[in-house]
Parts: sequence; C-alpha cells; structure tokens
Amino acid sequence: MQQKEKMLELTRVTDYIWDIPVTYMDKMRVPGRLFLSRRLLKGLESETLRQTANVATLPGIQKYSMAMPDAHPGYGFPIGGVAALDAEEGVISPGGVGFDINCGVRVIRTDLTEKDVRPKIRALIDALFHNVPTGVGAKSKLRVSDSELRDVFYDGAKWAVDHGYGVSEDLEHCEENGRIKLPGDLKVSEKVMKRGKPQLGTLGSGNHFLEVQCVREIYDSEIADAFGIHKGDITVMIHCGSRGAGHQICTDHLRVLEKAAKKYGIELVDRQLACAPVQSTEGKEYFTAMCAGANYAWANRQMITHWVRETFHRFFGDDITMDLVYDVAHNVAKLEEHVIDGRAKMVYVHRKGATRAFPAGHPDVPKAYRSVGQPVLIPGSMGTPSYILCGMKRAMELTFGSACHGAGRIGSRKAAKRKYKGNNIEKELLAKGITVKATHPSVLAEEAPAVYKSSNEVVDVMHQVGVACKVAQVIPIGVAKG
Repeated sequence: MQQKEKMLELTRVTDYIWDIPVTYMDKMRVPGRLFLSRRLLKGLESETLRQTANVATLPGIQKYSMAMPDAHPGYGFPIGGVAALDAEEGVISPGGVGFDINCGVRVIRTDLTEKDVRPKIRALIDALFHNVPTGVGAKSKLRVSDSELRDVFYDGAKWAVDHGYGVSEDLEHCEENGRIKLPGDLKVSEKVMKRGKPQLGTLGSGNHFLEVQCVREIYDSEIADAFGIHKGDITVMIHCGSRGAGHQICTDHLRVLEKAAKKYGIELVDRQLACAPVQSTEGKEYFTAMCAGANYAWANRQMITHWVRETFHRFFGDDITMDLVYDVAHNVAKLEEHVIDGRAKMVYVHRKGATRAFPAGHPDVPKAYRSVGQPVLIPGSMGTPSYILCGMKRAMELTFGSACHGAGRIGSRKAAKRKYKGNNIEKELLAKGITVKATHPSVLAEEAPAVYKSSNEVVDVMHQVGVACKVAQVIPIGVAKG
C-alpha cells in the first residue's frame, strides 16, 4: 500500500491519533486506532495496518483495536497492539500476548555516578556477562526440580525472594507484585517443564539485554524524586521474559485454540488470531497457563537482579544503593476494570508489545508512587536513549491504561545481518562511549540501532497525547547482549 493510499484510508483525529474506519475491512466490529506522529505514520508497514484491522474483528472487542507508536508486524496482533475483550462474551488470544509471555523491563537505581563507573565499565560488563547466563542456549546457574518449577509458576518473583534472590521491597515495586494468582489449576506440558527448568535465571537472546545506563535528562523533577531518580545517577535496565517455558506455553495453546475457534463457530480473518471464548474451558486453561508463564518471567528477572547486585557490590562495595524502581510486563493479558461508555466493565486487556501505564491514585500503583503514577519503562536500542515515563489519567480514557513498550523494529534480523557487521557496530558504539559484549558479533548486527525506530519520537507521541509523561532520559554506557 502506498503512503497516499494509506493516508486516504485513515481518519485524522489529532496530529497524533489516526483511526482506521470500520469500512476499511469486512467484519470489523470497532475502528482501529493508531497513535502515531506524521513522521512515524509515513514509515508504518501496510501489514501493521492490516493486523490492527484484523484484531478489530474479534468477538467482544471494546472501543478500538489499538496500535502504539512503536507498532510493527507481529504474530496475529501487531507488536505494539492493545485490545480489550469483554470478560463475559469476549475471547482470549495468544496472538495478543505473544510467544515470550511477560517479556518485560525492570530498572534498578544506584547512588553511583558515571564518574564512579566509567573507569571500570569494560571489566563490569565482562563480569555481568559472566555472572548472568546469556544467549540462546544459556543454562541456569541452579537446578530446580519439577515441584520447584511448579512453585515458580505459582509464586513468580516471590519464589525468588523467598529463596534468597532479593528482598521483599522488590515485590512491592513489581507490576502485580511480581505474581498473578493463578485463576485455575495449572496444566502445562512436559515440554514446558523440560524447557523451563534449565533456563530459569537466564537473559536469553535477540533484543533482550542487560544495560548499565546514566540518567542524562530529568523532565519532571517532582515525579523523578518520587521514583528516586536523579540526574547523573547510574541505573541498570534488564529486559527479558519467560524464555523457552513461555514460548512452549504459547505454542501448546495455539494448537488447542485453533481447534476451539472452529468448535465455537468463531470466524477468523487470520488463523494467527486463534482464540477461544474467555469463559470456555480452552480459554480458561490458556489464561491460567499464560499467568504461570508471566510468573516465571518475574522470577527470572528477579534472579537476574540478584546477580546484578552481587556483581556491583563486588566492584563498588556492599554499602551502595541498588533499589528496584519498577518492573513492568509488556507481553500479557490482564483481567482489569475499565470505564466503557460511562460504566465500569471487566475486560481482558491484551498488551502485546505494550506497557501498562496507570495514573496517580490507581490502587494497582505501588503506594510509594501512588501520588504521581506508575513508572513506565521504555528501552531504546543499545545505542540510543531509554526513557522512564509516568502513567497519566488520559491513558485510562484513551488506551485502557496502556503505552508503548520500546522503539519498535523497522527491519528484519536477516536483513540486518546482511547490511551490518557486528564488529563494525561494536566499534561505532565504542566511539560513542558505549561498551558492548555479546555472545557473537551477529547479535550486534541483528540489533543494530538503525533497525529500530527513534525512541525519542515514539516516546514523544505518548507524551504529547497525554498517555504517559516523560520523567527521565537514560543513556547506555555498557551493554550485555545475548
């Protein structure tokens, strides 16, 4: 689809909001809604537009099928997609969560400065790379039994803290306190168990990373103070998910839900939107397993946090501050109450490459931040800034309390490897003052900063719309990649 044709199909609401009318495609139940600047709209893939419209055909969808400013094509749903489905009459779809269940981000604040860390950054990144198992085949530093793994699926980050990987205050600063209570009996396959046991406490590969950062800009000092963030501070950002366990949960249930869609007479415009009624046995079993995968991811990030702290303490002493600011999920479906057409309604909010962004006063925001709002953590792309935002009231009105989740890819990994050389990327980053270490140079080629949208532009859309306000910009000084 050419840009001119694309623009003709869309209805401009504001300079940052564009609607896909229900006339765009047969069977759309609601319009699509895109949160994009004109510049980002120019680069929008026609496939992203089509997938956003496809999601609008799902039974029980409320208000809009949405795409955040970092949206790009995914499996079924676009990555950067948000959809709320009626909790009684709607459906639930693994395509609206993704294969990496509860891929998410957490930020740790320190009282160190760039001057403290910069002279040791190469040795520090080497140590972090060594102490946190990283890469496609990364194996856990501990062995867990089947019963222990099931406890992880039930208890999430709490399991990790109970076993010495962190402190209770960490749980208070996690979305859902690092654990979604399973709504039913856990049923996972032997493949899930087999893949989950050796990967607990590992970073993984692809766009997952462990980044040492420096707070470069403060945009809102009042909120930054509430978050404990100050200009010049060193922070650590961890980005990873549920590894092979989550992938297998998704794979197992996609097969079941493809059959369920036919069984319940749900006509799919795309088989990747496989789904089942939320109140069906198949729907409930998927949701329970998805919650278990989300809990695994929270435990995973909690354990990595523990090893990051151990490494920093070894370099800088035991008395340094290493507090968790927050941990957010950006691949998950959540049962939430939202006001729709003037009345409160329970919906399953699918956030696939999208971050929860609840405002001040919301009961699900930690007490420490309830006067200002929930931290929203938006990673950049290895050589570009990341951002800490804060959820705003407008998010509840516009996006079911959701924001973007990152910069968003604009090219495939295969194309990136053809175009870029990992060794050159490493040199270019080093020239910018960014030390990187990866399992293989090809990883750096795949994740070259140029294959992502501008994190500045993506975040600015959320800020301009009023969904999440900018609080701080952090820049990378050291990166460990899988």
